[in-house]
Parts: sequence; structure tokens; C-alpha cells
Amino acid sequence: MQATHQTVVVTQQPMMSGKSNMMVCSLNGHRDWDSGLMACCTDCRSLLMTYFCLPCSLCDISSRTGECMCMPFCVAGGLLALRARIRTLGGIQGSICGDCIAISCCGLCAICQMQRELDAMGL
Repeated sequence: MQATHQTVVVTQQPMMSGKSNMMVCSLNGHRDWDSGLMACCTDCRSLLMTYFCLPCSLCDISSRTGECMCMPFCVAGGLLALRARIRTLGGIQGSICGDCIAISCCGLCAICQMQRELDAMGL
């Protein structure tokens, strides 16, 4: 018994028909942060936790956003990624550049703001 080989020539690639439904939210967000960057004193729990036990705060934010708790420590730019994820989940206006500035200039305040936002979102 001898094997036969057939050659198939593809002349047209398969394509999606119609509109793609992949985008689930707008690019720019529809609202601002629930509280300001410098509103740290409005939530003493997150302020104290962030100030006295920063690793605990970062693990808490990671787990509440569905990420591995050690992600901020193992991934370069992990805090920036978490802030962008919170903005995306909450439909919050902003940019990666703005997130980077907030984290670089006021890191502890940015972490407290992220905690307050997750509280407001019910996560």
C-alpha cells in the first residue's frame, strides 16, 4: 500500500466577518478617581496599612484585582500595571504616563488612592 500526498493551495485566508466584539470598554474611561491623590487622611485604615506595612498593602491590592499576591515584587513595573488595571476595571480616565507620575512622585499616596478606589468599587 502506497501513501498518496495531496497538495492544497490556499488562495484566500479566513477572515472575521462583521464587527469584532472584543472591545469591552472605551479607551478613555468615563469617570474620574473616586477620591483625589492627596486624600490619604480620608481613609485611616489604608493610610496606616500603607505607611507601616507597604508589602501588606501591595499584596492586598494585587489579590483584590485578581493578580498573584507577589506580582508587585516579582514583575518590573508591577505597581504601574496594578494602577492601570484598576483604571481599566473602574472605567477611570487617565493614562499610563499619569499613572507613572503619580507613582513616582507620590507613591504612598497613589497606593492609598488605589486602596480607596477598590473599596469604592466593592472589590
